[in-house]
Amino acid sequence: MELVSGLDFLFATFLGKPAWAWLLFLGIVTTLLVLDLGVLHRKARAIGAGESLALSAAYIAVALVFGAWVWSDMGREAGVAWLTGFFVEKTLALDNVFVISLIFATLAVPPHLQHRVLFYGILGVVVLRAVMIGLGAAIVSSFSWVLFLFGALLIATGIKMLVVAENPAAWVDNPMMRWMNRHLRVTREVHGEAFFVRRPGVAGGPAVTWVTPLFVALVLIEFADLVFAVDSVPAIFAITTDPYIVYTSNIFAVLGLRALYFALAATVHRFRYLKYALSLVLVFIGAKIFWNQIVGKVDPLVSLGVTLSLLAGGVIVSLWKTRAETRTASTPASST
Repeated sequence: MELVSGLDFLFATFLGKPAWAWLLFLGIVTTLLVLDLGVLHRKARAIGAGESLALSAAYIAVALVFGAWVWSDMGREAGVAWLTGFFVEKTLALDNVFVISLIFATLAVPPHLQHRVLFYGILGVVVLRAVMIGLGAAIVSSFSWVLFLFGALLIATGIKMLVVAENPAAWVDNPMMRWMNRHLRVTREVHGEAFFVRRPGVAGGPAVTWVTPLFVALVLIEFADLVFAVDSVPAIFAITTDPYIVYTSNIFAVLGLRALYFALAATVHRFRYLKYALSLVLVFIGAKIFWNQIVGKVDPLVSLGVTLSLLAGGVIVSLWKTRAETRTASTPASST
């Protein structure tokens, strides 16, 4: 009896779900991160495309198994909402690949040190998304009309993605970067895996703390995720307001991003048309909020089908339109 009463906390409700469900999720995430950095990548080294794809496939497989458990344990509607949120967030996260690649190239972070930066970046994302989703859940539960603002924001973002050209340089020439250059002592070169080093001051005075390009890259990656979260968090709340489904699908989508980065960084240009499909998905999800509130709830399976069809179409069109670039790159230059 004492043991049973001592385990009562496992069945206590937290944000709409029993504590054991949250502990199960956190246990899976912790295990994946420990295996990744503590076992597979204990030493700094470059990660090849093959290993990257295998690791990414493993992350996706674990995520889909978790989604299947959500479907089985919490019902069809929860399962479909989880899968829809996962695929939308996974696609939104692909934008991060290009931004991360640009940050690493600008700061000259060598390939064998990039995994370390991305690992700690993911830890920051886990905490940051928890805070943002927690605030979002509290706001939506207290003020349901906020969902209309989310819907309008998603529609506006989707339209903007269609008609406004991107400025990639803005990601490395932003207020955060300028602030760090003005207020922090930044070394010109990396110092192994260190984020901070002790070096003489600018005038040759006593040793002071300097930050390395690895730390600057980490801050910029977190800043980029904060910017992307402005789109991704409303997108997932537009699909479901269940905090458990929102957070778990969000984190599982982001977890595999680090692994996928090393396979896609060199070929991300081949998915240039995916942003148009994603923009249509955002418009669709935003419009669905208004439809649900005014007309009636859209079947979650219809929502999942439309989302997957648009995203698959974007991938197929991208690969088809850019196939000539692949052939050109693989053809040796003719000798003169």
